[in-house]
Amino acid sequence: MIPLQSLVDGFLLDYHLGHVLLAVFAVTTVGALPLKSQRVLAINLALFGLIFAIAPFTTMSAPFIFFGLALLVIAPLLWTTAE
Repeated sequence: MIPLQSLVDGFLLDYHLGHVLLAVFAVTTVGALPLKSQRVLAINLALFGLIFAIAPFTTMSAPFIFFGLALLVIAPLLWTTAE
């Protein structure tokens, strides 16, 4: 086996869809913060909450599913408190 291939495989095999979605969620949330809009942040939370909640259970563990459900509860609250 090629040493570089085994290095990449050893790194990537430790991660699954939940980790990738969490990383993308963090990047988009940080990207939305300079807009200073609670509604944009609420849309981001709702969208990723829905993605986390409907993603196949076999591709990620239960805490990520529960995180999605929590985001689905927090997003409407943030939307209604926005000015």
